Amino acid sequence: MRLPLSWLKEYVDIPAGADVEQALIGLGIEVDDVVDQGATVTGDLVVGRVLTIEELTGFKKPIRFCTVDVGNPEPQEIVCGARNFAEGDLVVVILPGGVLPGGFAIGARKTYGRNSHGMICSARELGLGDDHDGIIVLRSGTPGEDARPVVGLDDVLFELEITPDRGYALSVRGIARELSHAFGTPFRDPALGAATAATPEPAYDVRIEDTVGCDRFAARAVRGVDPSAATPAFIAQRLTTAGIRTINLPVDITNYLMLELGQPMHAFDLGLLTGPLVVRRARAGEKLTTLDGVARVLDAEDMVICDDSGPISLAAVMGGETSEVQPTTVDVLFEAAHWDPVMVGRTARRHRLFSEAAKRWERGVDPQLPLVALERAVALLVEHGGGTPDGRVLDVDNVRPLPPVSLDSALPARRIGVPYTRERVVQLLGTIGCAVTGGDVLTVQPPSWRPDLTDPADLVEEVARIDGYDNIPSELPPALAGRGLTAGQRRRRSVGRALAEQGYVEITSYPFVPADADDAFGLPADDPRRSAVRLTNPLSEEEPRLRTSLLPPMLATLRRNLGRGHRDLALYELGLVFEPRLVAAAAPAMGVAHRPSDADWAAADATVPRQPWHAAVVLTGDVAPAGWWGAGRPASWSDAVEAARTVVAAAGVADDRVRVRAAERAPWHPGRCAEILVGDVVVGHAGELHPSVLATLELPRRTCAAELDLDAIGPADLPTGPAVSGFPPALIDVALVLDATVPAAEVQEVLAAGAGPLLESVRLFDVYASDALGAGKRSLAYKLTFRAPDRTLAGEEAVAARDAAVAAAAARFGAVLRGA
Repeated sequence: MRLPLSWLKEYVDIPAGADVEQALIGLGIEVDDVVDQGATVTGDLVVGRVLTIEELTGFKKPIRFCTVDVGNPEPQEIVCGARNFAEGDLVVVILPGGVLPGGFAIGARKTYGRNSHGMICSARELGLGDDHDGIIVLRSGTPGEDARPVVGLDDVLFELEITPDRGYALSVRGIARELSHAFGTPFRDPALGAATAATPEPAYDVRIEDTVGCDRFAARAVRGVDPSAATPAFIAQRLTTAGIRTINLPVDITNYLMLELGQPMHAFDLGLLTGPLVVRRARAGEKLTTLDGVARVLDAEDMVICDDSGPISLAAVMGGETSEVQPTTVDVLFEAAHWDPVMVGRTARRHRLFSEAAKRWERGVDPQLPLVALERAVALLVEHGGGTPDGRVLDVDNVRPLPPVSLDSALPARRIGVPYTRERVVQLLGTIGCAVTGGDVLTVQPPSWRPDLTDPADLVEEVARIDGYDNIPSELPPALAGRGLTAGQRRRRSVGRALAEQGYVEITSYPFVPADADDAFGLPADDPRRSAVRLTNPLSEEEPRLRTSLLPPMLATLRRNLGRGHRDLALYELGLVFEPRLVAAAAPAMGVAHRPSDADWAAADATVPRQPWHAAVVLTGDVAPAGWWGAGRPASWSDAVEAARTVVAAAGVADDRVRVRAAERAPWHPGRCAEILVGDVVVGHAGELHPSVLATLELPRRTCAAELDLDAIGPADLPTGPAVSGFPPALIDVALVLDATVPAAEVQEVLAAGAGPLLESVRLFDVYASDALGAGKRSLAYKLTFRAPDRTLAGEEAVAARDAAVAAAAARFGAVLRGA
């Protein structure tokens, strides 16, 4: 929202030299920008008087050659294409060397066969409006004087970001009141003017069928308006400053009062209304073409204003085409109502129609404003557009006062840490318009414009805000004795550190995924990962579900980085996944007055999705870069498996409890996928992603990934110190020929089991395949280390243990010693 300082000064006295920006920030109002309009035009911008006009002919459009008195001894020669001025008129002239908004520099040049020294300016060229058909003609001024104050370019604009709970601040009235709190100066409330009360005979027949959706509806009429009456300059300029397009006088008045008071209004053409008005909920399937030209299908929750022809306005959001003010309108009906904020918010989102009115209604509007706004609208229209006000006034008022709030007068001091006395609390709450009664326990009646004040915490916040956030001491609270990080937190940090040390880069993804993510990953129809939580109100309709795997958003990040020129990527993420519990029962209702019972807690928890922590990695490109030292090494499924082993090891699991075996699981390649087991529990999968998945996601071939469930790994093993023997090892290598389909990890497990207690370690160090070995055969070479804890092993003992290991592999897999 953009507001000029001059408008604010009409309702609040601002001390000379006061820092308005810091005052607003101190009140909790975010200031996005401060624009000094005078600085938007540099150089000489002066008032000029047109002395002579010569019409130039022979060109495609009318051109005038003018001499203009700009306060210099000699008149200024200027070529201009506008025709809405005459000799003797006062105009705005920018002289050579000046720069208009947008960086448009002005110089002296020859054009249309004449020399032109400067420019006669229109409102759009000065950034004051949309009018570019004619130049600005001034009513008063002296040639040569600075034109900035004359045209309103001496103002300062504040661009503010208003939080959703403070709708009253979306108006000059609201911001001026806030500044009066900051500076301690009087506030002149524009809503305190006299307003004509409802008359026995209404201005127009109206029936309200739903007093929840609309608890107040007021209307007044003005007849005989001059349809050609122009919007006065001060209204047009302030609307343009706020980013609102000027349309016609009646509509501009409603928008002007919305900015000034915070009360959205609507102007109907009385001649286009047929029969009485009815305010009701829409009937599902009804249609309405709104002022933006879009035909909308209405929902049963929408509120509409109807006449005998059907819906003519989408209430509180946007009017309809059939009843809008026309260029020929002479009789105008102004409507000012009060609508349910929840209804308006849902309607605006449903129709994707976030009008200025809807933004205010969903944040809350003062229900006491309708008659005041109507009074001001009628007066402005009669003053600037003629016409006669209809003496009849409609006001259907079903507004209920805001409920009072009980507040312990000592609560602000306890919560904020500032010693507010009871008297100070009462004073501060009274400053914002609350009526406060009572002793130690105060009864606080919020003002009509503050529907956000609903509980003691809101009042505590207001006490701190109005007293000044700067008065709150910056002291850290004392740290309570505790045990530090939880076991889960330590595990996640250890895993993250271990992956980062291996060269992986951490990312944090949004937990939202598209509805078709399961199809893109090729998940079977019965895969439990297809059962996902769907959000009722997602941030994006394209991603309405919560992830059941970390991989979909991670691969989207991978693709985005590839598109930006990165080729070698290794990413990791630690995050929650969401596994729905398919239960029929709803969560029990639980208040905040006391702790829920164990039964209620268990029943509520049963309806919440399981949220285990997962760790995942994705990698593509080279893991070892190429250079003068030789070729690089591309990432492969084995790197993903090694990353999975790193995760398990960092989680505190002993290596002898970890097993890796071949598996099939989407979205991995069936022949290059491994499952990771801790004991007998499968905790994750790793390997190369399926080619069809990579093609669908537009990712490079051989892209690999791993994902593990950290919560399924179980508690960390108790670390024990390694047994160190002072006796020498016996090192024996064995090369086994066996079927290429036999996993190397399973062979290693069998060798370890067969070798007996003398085996200290076994490690695969070579894989060899050749036609000489036989079709479908390969050689796996292992390095076996034997050592006894209490003696030096005899060669025969080591060979016997080696033979036992080979025999176990031969019995299990049909392995044969290579060269035997």
